[in-house]
Amino acid sequence: MTRAVAAIFLGLALLAPCAASGQKAAMSKPIVIGHRGASGYRPEHTLLSYELAIAQGVDFVEPDLVPTKDGVLVARHENNITETTDVADHPEFAARKTTKTIDGQPLTGWFTEDFTLAELKTLRAKERLPQLRAKNKAYDGKANILTLAEIIALAKARSAELRRTIGIYPETKHPSYFASIGLPLEERLVAQLKAAGWDRADAPVFIQSFEVDNLKKLHGLTRIRLIQLMDGAGGPADHAVASYAEMATPAGLKAVAAYAFGIGPNKDMIVPGDKPPTTLVADAHAAGLKLHPWTFRAENIFLPPSLRDGIDPAAHGHVDHAIARQLALGIDGFFTDFPDIGVAARDAYVAGRKP
Repeated sequence: MTRAVAAIFLGLALLAPCAASGQKAAMSKPIVIGHRGASGYRPEHTLLSYELAIAQGVDFVEPDLVPTKDGVLVARHENNITETTDVADHPEFAARKTTKTIDGQPLTGWFTEDFTLAELKTLRAKERLPQLRAKNKAYDGKANILTLAEIIALAKARSAELRRTIGIYPETKHPSYFASIGLPLEERLVAQLKAAGWDRADAPVFIQSFEVDNLKKLHGLTRIRLIQLMDGAGGPADHAVASYAEMATPAGLKAVAAYAFGIGPNKDMIVPGDKPPTTLVADAHAAGLKLHPWTFRAENIFLPPSLRDGIDPAAHGHVDHAIARQLALGIDGFFTDFPDIGVAARDAYVAGRKP
């Protein structure tokens, strides 16, 4: 690398948006969020996955939260646990298979809200993407379903042990649906975070949601930083806004800034594949919002053609370059299934070097 190129990267690093005053030192550089832990290497939302993400240097681990029948918040990507647990192998639960309409979509399977925590604890987790992540199948059956309380305890214990702050980045899944069946998420989540001593803007926590009204409700319940998730298509399931595209306009972002600290856009909303970048980073920063895009994955199938290595969809391409490109555009953090790659790319960027 020439000195000129090195100087450019160093300049980009120095110009990267810093955290608001009063936040922890970990926020002074772009944060790395372990998406469902280190889900590229271990079954998602398991102790195995979160432990590995922490060992690989993440700043935050991300639990998606859904409730049990008895109102306990647990970490599952969806309340439909058919693909992520061995529930289908339990004859005692066969009669609980059902079809429900969630966010307007009919889904068939087994759902967390039909099980007590004690019942869920008898299940074992398995890899959600076995065709792409065949090696992860070796860990099927070796971990159970975690509660939010267990994840908080893990983050606190590892923070003390490693002498660095490890935060949590929970997502409220399908909040309007759960409110409609008498299992609202907001008060339960805020109460647990407050019990952990986390009720300040500088707490090592972000709360995220694809919906709007529950974030607005949370805004009135806690001082913890809130992140409005966005996708490249569709809109919030609570229909509070017509579309994510509308939310991503300068006017829409200004409205989001009234209740949220930042946005979590689909990464393709910032750099659409191999096309030139959009103005979303600049527009969000102009509205006073931080950006934490999702999700950087190493497999070819998730990468634009220019960053793939070969033609095998499961083979790993150059996700580090995808991350570096968006860091150079000014993102403030990012989600990744591969924390080791993400941390290395972030640290190279901060040091002013290409990955």
